[in-house]
Amino acid sequence: MNTIAENIAAIRREIDEAARLCGKTGADITLVAATKMNDAERVREAVEAGIDACGENRVQELMEKYEQGAYEGAPLHFIGTLQTNKVKYIVGKVQLIQSVNSLKLAAEISKCAIKHGIVQDILVEINIGGEESKSGADEADAFELVENISKLPGVHVRGLMTIPPISDDEETQKRFFTKMKQLFVDIEAKKYDNISMEFLSMGMSGDYRNAILCGANMVRVGTGIFGARHYV
Repeated sequence: MNTIAENIAAIRREIDEAARLCGKTGADITLVAATKMNDAERVREAVEAGIDACGENRVQELMEKYEQGAYEGAPLHFIGTLQTNKVKYIVGKVQLIQSVNSLKLAAEISKCAIKHGIVQDILVEINIGGEESKSGADEADAFELVENISKLPGVHVRGLMTIPPISDDEETQKRFFTKMKQLFVDIEAKKYDNISMEFLSMGMSGDYRNAILCGANMVRVGTGIFGARHYV
C-alpha cells in the first residue's frame, strides 16, 4: 500500500502531464486534499507532503480537526454543502468557501464576514448536471446569482465550483466539464464588479485528469490521496 506522500507524488505527476497538454504546468493547478473522514494525523501527513490546500466537507469535523491543528501549514477550504446556521462557525477560519449555492447563503456569509471585519472569498457552486440529489445553483440561474452576490459586502467571488454527474465514460465527463468551462468564460466576460474569475474547481479522484484537460485549475482529490473511505 502506498503512503499518502507517494500517492500525492503520483497525482502531481498526472496533474502535470494533463496540464502540459493544455499549455500549462502542474504549478498552475491547485491540488485540494479532500480530507473528509481522515483524522488530524493523516491530514498533517498530506500537508507535509505538499498539497496546496485542505478541503473539508463537514462543519463539525472541520471544527474538531481545526482545534487539533490538523490544517496548519496549508490553506483551508470548505467544499461541502453548507447550511446557513453553520456559516458562523467557519467564516474567519477558512480561506475559501467553495460551495455557495444561493443568494441566501451568500448573504449569511456576508453578514458574518462583516462581523469579523474580513472579506470572505467564495466560489459559486453550479449543479451543471441538473441532478436533484446534488446541491448547486441551476446553470440557467448562474448569471443572475453571481451578479446578485457581487453586490454583497464582505464577500468576494473568486470563481466557480461544480460536482458533475458521476460517470466512468470519459466523453460524458468531458461534456459536463466543457459546459462548466464555457459558463466560467461567459461569466468572466461580463466583468461584474467584485468578481474575480480566477478558480474553476472541478474534478475529483476519478476524473481530475479530464477536468484539467477541459479547463479546471483546481481539483479536489480525496480517495486518490488517502485511499477508500470506510463509511459506518
